[in-house]
Formats: sequence, C-alpha cells, structure tokens
Amino acid sequence: MRNIVAVCTALIGASLLVFPAYAQQKTVKDCQAEWRANKADNQAKGITEKAYVTQCRAGASAAKPAPTPAATTSSKPKTTTAAAPAAAQKTVKACQEEWRANKADNQAKGITEKAYVAQCRAGTTAAAPAAPASPPPRTTAAPPAPAPAAPPARTATQSPPAASTTPTGANQYATEAQAKLRCGSGTVVWANLDSKVYHFSSYKNYGTTKSGAYMCERDATTQGMRAAKNEKHP
Repeated sequence: MRNIVAVCTALIGASLLVFPAYAQQKTVKDCQAEWRANKADNQAKGITEKAYVTQCRAGASAAKPAPTPAATTSSKPKTTTAAAPAAAQKTVKACQEEWRANKADNQAKGITEKAYVAQCRAGTTAAAPAAPASPPPRTTAAPPAPAPAAPPARTATQSPPAASTTPTGANQYATEAQAKLRCGSGTVVWANLDSKVYHFSSYKNYGTTKSGAYMCERDATTQGMRAAKNEKHP
C-alpha cells in the first residue's frame, strides 16, 4: 500500500513539472492569428506563416532573416533632378493663348503652335530658329572709264596745207593732188610766188609760205624760178 502511494505521489509530481510547459504552449490558431496581425512585416522579413506557427508552438521567437547589408553608397551623393512642381506647369490653353498673342512674330520665326505648346508645358521657352545671316552688302562695280578717243590716224604722207593764196599763174595749183595729176612721175614743188624760189616736199617751207602754189618742177623752172640753195633734190 505504501508503495502504491509512493508511485502516485511520483506521478503527480512529474505531471506538475510537465504541466507548465503544456500550459505555455500556444495553439496553432493563436500562432496564425499572431502572424496575420503582423503579416506585412513578416512577409517583408521573409517569415512564412507555416514557419512562424512551428516556431511559435515550440515557444521560440520567430526567426528573423539576417538583415541584408546596406547597399554600398558612393561617396558622392546622388543628385536627383527635382521635377518641376505641377503647379508651375501651364495648361495647353494657356500656352495656346500665349502663342496666339504673338502669332505674327512666332510665324515669322518659324515656331508652330504645336511646338510652342509642347515646350511651354515643359517649362521651356520655345526656341526661335536662328536668324539667317544677312548677305554682305553687294557692291556695284563702277562702270569702266571710257577709253580716251584715239587721235585721228595720220597717213604715211600727210598732205601739206593748201596755199594761202589762190594761184593765178599757169600750171599753178592750190593742192598737191592737183599738181600730181599734171606732173605724173615728175617732181611736185612748192613755189614761193614772191621770191620765185621753190621748195621740195622734205623741207619745212614746203607748202607753208604766205604766197605760193603747187607746181611741177619743170613748169617752175620754165617760169624763171629756181630751187632753194639749202635744199637737195629728192
């Protein structure tokens, strides 16, 4: 009897020792409820519901995955271009009104309404096309100066001037040409009617004396005239 009592006492003691562990063990439902209460955080940490429930029932804290190392950042901070605030962006209608207000000027610059609106809404001024370079001033070439009038060509044998007095004697002529018609192959001379001396064509007094006439040399000698002493017969 005493042995039975001892065995029962031992069993009761052992059950008391085990009971707290069972009393502390959570149910599957309780663990699922806990996981779902922090579902987003657990999913972000990579803890599945099944793993959480297993560890929760075993009385251990839910395993947390090792934190991923922070991405190595460059020593130089990354700059981001801040987008233009939406409030500063103009509406299509406002940009169209701007373009139409300067329609003539924009058309002259080759800026279409569509291009202006696109750049206006983007917050940039519509770029005007580069103005064409003005051509250099055109110089008008001065007309060439008129060539000086050429002097009248001189004939190889210039006719001596006509006699200053009209010859009155026989076979006396006012022009050399008239005398040549009579003389033929003979020599034509200039007879000074005052001095009765005649001159040949290669000398300065030929056809220049105040009173004289063109004659054939033979006619001049027939009328008593003589050749100038300082002149040679041609």
